[in-house]
Amino acid sequence: MTATSDKVRIDRWLWAARFFKTRSLAGKAVSGGHVYVNGKRVKAARPVRVGDSLQIRRGHLEFDVVVLGVSGRRGPATVARTLYEETGESIRRREQAALERRFMRPEGTAPTRRPDKRERRKIRRLLRKE
Repeated sequence: MTATSDKVRIDRWLWAARFFKTRSLAGKAVSGGHVYVNGKRVKAARPVRVGDSLQIRRGHLEFDVVVLGVSGRRGPATVARTLYEETGESIRRREQAALERRFMRPEGTAPTRRPDKRERRKIRRLLRKE
């Protein structure tokens, strides 16, 4: 779990912990002000250590995590989850925000898939009657 040293660049750690798909996306998020370490805005080269508190904003999701392990290598998701622990307050906020987004969706949204052959025939039949 621990790399060769007890500190790794924040962009590399975010990539290894699977918060971002690529290291360049992680670096852009850090330089864009979407990542705070111990309450302070940082640069991508800042080392992260065990015990650091991170606030990560990715799109509309916000994570508050505590660093439990340091790794500069990207591995399986199960290993990546052992690198950090998300706070209970953060989990509750994300679940509440997801619930609010679900209720904000307007009724009669676009269909999730195209109609199949049978459904297309029904639509044509309905349109011919008008």
